[in-house]
Amino acid sequence: MFNLLVAGRDTIAAALSWFFWLVAKNPSVEEKILKELDQVMGKETSFPSTEELNKMVYLHGAMCETLRLYPSVPYEHKQSIEPDVLPSGHAIDGNTRILLSIFSMGRMEEIWGSDWMDFKPERWISVGSTDEKKMVVSHVPAYKFAAFMAGPRTCLGRKIAFVQMKAVASCVLRRFKFEVVDDHPVVPDASILMFMKYGLKVRVSNRA
Repeated sequence: MFNLLVAGRDTIAAALSWFFWLVAKNPSVEEKILKELDQVMGKETSFPSTEELNKMVYLHGAMCETLRLYPSVPYEHKQSIEPDVLPSGHAIDGNTRILLSIFSMGRMEEIWGSDWMDFKPERWISVGSTDEKKMVVSHVPAYKFAAFMAGPRTCLGRKIAFVQMKAVASCVLRRFKFEVVDDHPVVPDASILMFMKYGLKVRVSNRA
């Protein structure tokens, strides 16, 4: 358990930086998140319970949308041991190195549609099968949303990561409002992990 928590420290930190930036730039999304938090937690301002975190469907969608646009690990590479044929039909020789751009996959119109540039948590949400008024998290195949990889190499800490991110986001957003500093450059750093190259500068104010 300790290894899972520590291993996800930097990836979660990177994801939350992009999340707070995207939310600050999309006030309508922020409003919907706050409305959901009020419905789930009421006036309670303490740390959310596991049950409450599971009910934060719209926040979960916003986290997925953040990782679609800015995956904490933007690239992955594999190397073949012997000749093989990929599911796409491409034949490869042994000792072939294959680079997978998870960052590019999250921005492909062929996968996400013409609105791929939009920060849209709704794309991860559907109505319940028995209650049309209840929102549920939609199932998206791991080979489409590869932020946590897929198959036997999928990230073991996926569920823990969502718990940690939603817990931090819910506590912070209910207490503080962020305003991104004008003219501060927000660009990805070309590295193994997708941190912000110049960090995130914001003005912080208490919520009334």
